[in-house]
Amino acid sequence: MARIVGVDLPKNKRGVIGLTYIYGIGKNAAESILDEAGISHDLKVKDWNDDHLAKIRGIINEKFKVEGELRSSVQLNIKRLMDIGCYRGLRHRSGLPVRGQSTKNNARTRKGKKKTIANKKKAVK
Repeated sequence: MARIVGVDLPKNKRGVIGLTYIYGIGKNAAESILDEAGISHDLKVKDWNDDHLAKIRGIINEKFKVEGELRSSVQLNIKRLMDIGCYRGLRHRSGLPVRGQSTKNNARTRKGKKKTIANKKKAVK
């Protein structure tokens, strides 16, 4: 089992796909990592030897911000937006969509489950 940056990579997947299991590494980044390490894109993770793993670990540690470090920096960026009180920060704070999406009908992922508001009862004469 290959373990890189605290993530167990799936054994039976190709190297490019296996590397995408690391938070912060997508398909393009994975391809560039394997190119730089000189490893075939079609080689499965279980076929990597210790030299391959060492090269990949070195490249990731040197050039990429991944996993916990990346998650914490993203959270700090969101907190900064909220602290300075900009529009995006206010939307984060109130739990509404940040990037201009409509909220009249959709946006249930950000707004949460529907909260039904009952109509006023008519006065009986």
